[in-house]
Amino acid sequence: MSAAPARSRRVRRAAAALTAAALSATLLAACGSGDDDGPAAGAGKPVDITFWGWAKGTKQVVDAFNSSHKDVHVSYEEIPSGSAGGYAKLSNAVKAGNAPDVFNVEYPQLPDFVSQGAVQDISQYVDAGLKGKYLPQAVQLTTLGGATYALPLDAAPQVFYYRKDLFAKAGIKPPATWDEFRTAAEKLKQAAPDSRIATFFPDDPTTFEAMAWQAGAPWFGTSGDSWQVSVDGPGTQKVAAYWQKMIDDDLVRVEPSFSQQWTASLQKGQTAGYLGASWGGGVLKGTLPKDQSGKWAVAPLPSWNGTPASGMLGGSTFAVSKDSKKAKAAVEFATWATTTAQGIQARISSGDSSAYPADPELVPVAAKAFATDFYGGQDIYTVYQSGARSIGQKWTWGPAMGVTNNSLKDSFGKLSTRSGTIAQALATAQKDTLSEMKNRGLKVATR
Repeated sequence: MSAAPARSRRVRRAAAALTAAALSATLLAACGSGDDDGPAAGAGKPVDITFWGWAKGTKQVVDAFNSSHKDVHVSYEEIPSGSAGGYAKLSNAVKAGNAPDVFNVEYPQLPDFVSQGAVQDISQYVDAGLKGKYLPQAVQLTTLGGATYALPLDAAPQVFYYRKDLFAKAGIKPPATWDEFRTAAEKLKQAAPDSRIATFFPDDPTTFEAMAWQAGAPWFGTSGDSWQVSVDGPGTQKVAAYWQKMIDDDLVRVEPSFSQQWTASLQKGQTAGYLGASWGGGVLKGTLPKDQSGKWAVAPLPSWNGTPASGMLGGSTFAVSKDSKKAKAAVEFATWATTTAQGIQARISSGDSSAYPADPELVPVAAKAFATDFYGGQDIYTVYQSGARSIGQKWTWGPAMGVTNNSLKDSFGKLSTRSGTIAQALATAQKDTLSEMKNRGLKVATR
């Protein structure tokens, strides 16, 4: 009997035995991991590790690391963002046995990479002192089944960006609750019939997921050795009903994220707000014309009862591929990039990166490095910090988020033509997610 089928059965058994935190560490034990970890170079030469990523400022981070380290050298390759083909490229590289030693992966996709055996457990290189440096919510998302599978790079609390001048003309203020948000949307439309308060992105389900997270409506959990899946649960239905009503009443636009259509509506003042992540501050600054500089501001995300609450919209990590024999060196690089002032400064030096560090001690460094003239000199990192602290800690990403998100994206695409609803999209995603998990041999509790 060949080793490959035997290993495959062990993987399926391990996957079926997933327990409370999600994704048992035994999964990768079955797959094996890279027990390097001596230098793969001659005496006096640095260990050369390969790294794939796409975030703004990444090349500057690599250059700064290489110029300050003699024992490890990073060879960097820029790839498309994960959703634009980067994850497919990484998955194919893992299957072909030529994956990079370390790569960036966003929090929602990390469990998927773990469940497929694409990354290795790096717990032996991550002590309590290092884990203690990061935001607890970020540690929770990188600790699966009690094992550490990645180091957090940034957190991504959701906030509300808005045009101060357009709000002033409409006589509205940044809303503290979702009820106030709807009232503000009505007043804005009345004052400026062509303007809308925000956009529902049909191509980006992570924005909706962050709002479900904020509402305390977890999509995934466990019961014994089985997964529980509640993509279309009661809490999420509340969020869905709210946004469906906003769409039906023409109070928000339905346009693809970062599209020419969306950008043009911002430039023309036809869209007065953006429900985005902390990294969105750099996106707006780098996208909009200079004549809008000073007109934008950042406010906390509206909540259901006025109490500060946020979900996380994106956010990235450093993961080590399953076959890497240089995990120790890879973690050394990732640690430097995520916990040192030099690493954060290098990333933000690109000019348009408003990354919020997963290491709270580095927030002042990031705030100083990012020029806020576009926001009228506002201390936007204070808003980000408040949002980060209010991120709920009872959220678990599922092991097949690629399927979940693709299903939602396909169904959300019908919203602009009124041929589908958010509730229908959630029901379809629930069905598709359950089917994929069962196909992978995962036990799923019935509702």
